[in-house]
Amino acid sequence: MHALFTPGRPGWMEDLERAIAMKPDAWKGYTVGMPSGESKWPWRLDDEDLVYPAYEKMVKAGITTVCIHKGLLPSNYKQRMPSTWQYGNVDDVAKAACDWPQLRFLIYHSAIRSGGIPTGDQLNLMETATVEKPWEQLSELLATGDPQQVQIFLKNLSPADTAWVVSRLTPAEQNRLLTLLDPKDAAEVIEDIPDTQASEIIEELQPEQAAAILAELDSDHIADLLGELDEDDANAIIEQMEPEEAEEARSFLQYEEDTAGGLMISEFLDFHSSQTIQDVLDDFQANRDDYAGYNVQYLYVTDRKGHLEGVLRMRDLLFPARETSLGSLMIRTPFRVFADASLDDLRNFFEEHDLFGVPVVDVNNRLLGVVLPEAVEEANKKRSDRQFLGFSGIVGGEEFRSMPLLSRSGRRLSWLSLNIVLNIIAASVIAFYQDTLAAAIALAVFLPMVSDMSGCSGNQAVAVSMRELSLGLIRPGELLRVLGKEASLGVINGLALGLLLGGVAWLWKGNMFLGLVVGAALAANTVVAVSLGGLIPLLMKRMKLDPALVSSPLLTTVTDMCGFFFVLSFASLMLNKL
Repeated sequence: MHALFTPGRPGWMEDLERAIAMKPDAWKGYTVGMPSGESKWPWRLDDEDLVYPAYEKMVKAGITTVCIHKGLLPSNYKQRMPSTWQYGNVDDVAKAACDWPQLRFLIYHSAIRSGGIPTGDQLNLMETATVEKPWEQLSELLATGDPQQVQIFLKNLSPADTAWVVSRLTPAEQNRLLTLLDPKDAAEVIEDIPDTQASEIIEELQPEQAAAILAELDSDHIADLLGELDEDDANAIIEQMEPEEAEEARSFLQYEEDTAGGLMISEFLDFHSSQTIQDVLDDFQANRDDYAGYNVQYLYVTDRKGHLEGVLRMRDLLFPARETSLGSLMIRTPFRVFADASLDDLRNFFEEHDLFGVPVVDVNNRLLGVVLPEAVEEANKKRSDRQFLGFSGIVGGEEFRSMPLLSRSGRRLSWLSLNIVLNIIAASVIAFYQDTLAAAIALAVFLPMVSDMSGCSGNQAVAVSMRELSLGLIRPGELLRVLGKEASLGVINGLALGLLLGGVAWLWKGNMFLGLVVGAALAANTVVAVSLGGLIPLLMKRMKLDPALVSSPLLTTVTDMCGFFFVLSFASLMLNKL
């Protein structure tokens, strides 16, 4: 459903507000009026005084599409519409589209057109589709040096669009963007872009500028960004922080990324058990500006040395008398996790307990911070992304096309170079049996089939082991249990696949022994592949290597070598019958 609007017509804004209540999907308008004759109310898309207030109402109402008719005018339009036909031009589209990136402007009939071949600005609009790229406008605004205009532009972008636009700027423009904005606004930009990209931009700033921006971020985000930097760069920035913030940053950096200490935030509220509800309310009022950005669901009760004693829900403060002490209301011995609790432990905790957060303590029960469930969810997603990149051969963390070319090349070549060596090892098996292959050339057709199908079976076993490791269902030391489970499954699947492929070979060449060689090789290689596929992630975990990065190339090499070996060695035994 769409609603029609005609800017300038008496009462049109009131009509627009009434239409918003109907929740239309889009708005429709004719800048030249109806093409049947002269319009009383022509208008332009970029009229800031007339139309922009309507755009603002549309955006607030969640409407994202504006459909504009600009053409299909009568052949004698200059005579029939002398004062309005110019409003069919497209010279008002660019500014409106760039000023309101939240809206999608669909131009119907592509401006003045009474038939025939489109020309001029109409043709330009049809060919370019996008009138102006938003990062080009931001680049122009940065060149003016006007922080207010830059901030207005950024405010009109969604977080995803901000990341997109910033990634298209040159490194110098990215640096200029953060230095031109005040630290609070620059921190909002940093929050919208990936940590890897943000750390690269921050690394190029002067330490004092970077410290000022980081000071506006949440504590866990500060730790994430500093953890992405080189140690020298991180220390240089920390040196420019306020002493209390610097000490907190150093304490956060001592924890591993995917642990409770690495995921916790320091923005929490704690009070002593002897304090009263009135004391808490007075503290809220005195520090309301500081607490405004806190995610406050619980109050934590500690003793004078910071040891956790209990927790209070916000609703626990509503009904008791103001002079009631917190110690008499608190929930004693609340849930807590240690700073070295793993990401899997945290995920399991929040799956079992529907809480808004869990306090983090050290071995002495001293309260260090709070882990939120959304932080665990985000960390788990990042880990999945890293594993996917590892399986795809991207090492060294996230890769973006905005990164330096040589850096991206090095990340990929480090894996591809290793893969060349592994493939040479696999190919050496074929070289060893080249006489057998020359005598029975039909085997060449089935070599890649045997290795590929076995590799698929092995990767299934790898995926199951990786998943069970992440869920804590198996431990790296349970090698014999995993081997037994996978070998038995490999025998069943190997026989089934071997019979299938062996039957195909027999029917194709009419040689039962060829089918026997191919089928037996696939069955044997399947058992090897699934057994190794189940074991390799556990072995890598025990060796403190990343299973996602190592398992796939190692398994591929072994299955290729074994597949080639089984096919060619079995064929050598029956060479006179093939």
